[in-house]
Amino acid sequence: MEMRQLGRTDLKVSKLCLGTMTWGEQNTETEAHEQMDLALDRGINFFDAAEMYPVPPRPETQGLTERYIGTWFAKTGKRDQVVLATKIASTGMDYIRPDSNLRAEQIVEAVDKSLQRLQTDYIDLYQLHWPSRSTNYFGQLGYRYPQPQSQEVSIEETLTACDRLVRAGKIRHVGLSNETPWGVARFLQTAESEGLARVVSIQNPYSLLNRTFEVGLAEFSHRESVGLLAYSPLGMGVLTGKYRHGAKPQGARLSMFTRFQRYSTELATKTTERYLQIADHYSMKPAQMALSFVTEQPFVTSNIIGATTLDQLSENIDSADLILPEAVLKAIEAIHSEQPNPCP
Repeated sequence: MEMRQLGRTDLKVSKLCLGTMTWGEQNTETEAHEQMDLALDRGINFFDAAEMYPVPPRPETQGLTERYIGTWFAKTGKRDQVVLATKIASTGMDYIRPDSNLRAEQIVEAVDKSLQRLQTDYIDLYQLHWPSRSTNYFGQLGYRYPQPQSQEVSIEETLTACDRLVRAGKIRHVGLSNETPWGVARFLQTAESEGLARVVSIQNPYSLLNRTFEVGLAEFSHRESVGLLAYSPLGMGVLTGKYRHGAKPQGARLSMFTRFQRYSTELATKTTERYLQIADHYSMKPAQMALSFVTEQPFVTSNIIGATTLDQLSENIDSADLILPEAVLKAIEAIHSEQPNPCP
């Protein structure tokens, strides 16, 4: 498994990262432990979680994903073999913290609770799950101008709190998620001008169906070493082909939950079918083609893969050995030029 440098740090992370958001909802604790065993055995040293996981988020299950990771650490003693990432929830999650946001006191509280659930005394990469300010994320198009009564938390306050936690040894590095070019620029500027911790990564969606990261953010990855941790590289599973021709497999995410409709529109379905036909033509597994495309982009530090079964996870990990032929890449670009970003 290829290892890549995380930002300008001394950490090396596997080019595939184990995603965990199904643990506690679609996966049991035992199954989560089995996935971690398999991933580590196959060379993945990078696990990504969040305090609000599993997804869909619910008060009854919040924190279970981190708890499962913690019990695995306690059982195996393999904390030192893992680069561990997790995230703090922002606005709109008042069942986690009243008036949830990215204020200093909330960040401190969130880190302490994550450390308890994870049964560790440090987090390698602590990420801000989404901005607390009014802006574009989670597929929203069109900038939302802040209302006069909006109570936004300053980037200076948020980053200062994170820097103090770095100095205290509770977190090692800071990352962003669902962030915009303006936000990345401000975090970098604030770190430089105030002598604070510098962000090392950004976790945003990126797939054959959503390449918006290439416009604006990819340049930051190149020039500022803020690499992409790509999430939803399979478009919530549609790029595997399992929902092809209207199929609704039992137990599959889009069969069970209605909140992920951005990958189920008519345009998304038509464009997905065109990509699946490329895989058919070249006798490739669609999931591996889609994952390889993401993993080998020059701005990607690590590609976050998830699965609900060990067979799915193993097939996804196998994508690490696949380099797409030039003919496949040209076919992909032809579709993208005709129909870019059907699922932003």
